[in-house]
Amino acid sequence: MEAKMTKQVVIPLSRCDSTMLLSVPAYFEEFMDIAAEHAEALGVGAAAMMKNGRFWLTAKTMVRFFRRPGYGEKVEISTWPEAPERFRCNRDYAMTKGDEVLALGKTEWAVMSTATGRLENTENIYPASISLCTELACPEAFSRIEGPFEGEPFAVHKVVSTDIDLGGHMNNAAYVRAIAGAFTCKEWNDISLSRMEVIYRAPCFEGNELQFRSSKKEDGMEISATLPDGKLILLSRLYF
Repeated sequence: MEAKMTKQVVIPLSRCDSTMLLSVPAYFEEFMDIAAEHAEALGVGAAAMMKNGRFWLTAKTMVRFFRRPGYGEKVEISTWPEAPERFRCNRDYAMTKGDEVLALGKTEWAVMSTATGRLENTENIYPASISLCTELACPEAFSRIEGPFEGEPFAVHKVVSTDIDLGGHMNNAAYVRAIAGAFTCKEWNDISLSRMEVIYRAPCFEGNELQFRSSKKEDGMEISATLPDGKLILLSRLYF
């Protein structure tokens, strides 16, 4: 039972944007996919968790970008869990090509009881037989974002069926697609994105309307997504 999983991936056309480079949402999707596969191998995948009345809950995620690979490039994607704490556990990611680091990421997870809706202890979530890696892909702390933001929304996204995942709510990576889609191709391609963070505050469902508002920063921007009644769904920080 390996504490670290690595896969070779050829960048497909379907995951590229208008620049023919791997799209920003695709990083989150690739990392989510390998995390799910590794969790299954460790015996803590979605099906096994549901049998025990538990559910993985994504709290925060970040990706640091160094170079975006293009269509047809062969890259390696790796993932490994950090030693869990009492009510949270981090999972790390790396995308590399030989000795070149293309991207690094991490996600903060929690475990929720499907019966009570409360968080459960995660200290012993992984099998005792594995030796967890001590390597940290992103040792920096997640940003503190004070939102939601005021003013008129700069974009609106209606949650549709293709946004919905197994849990019946909007998929984590779908939020990143919605944020990217709130910009024009030119606006998005003109952004020199070095890091993106997303903090998930509440779920939303098919038919909900997300209203995006922003606050400019010297080194990027912050974005909040709320429902029309003001309920905060997520916060995001983009570093340029």
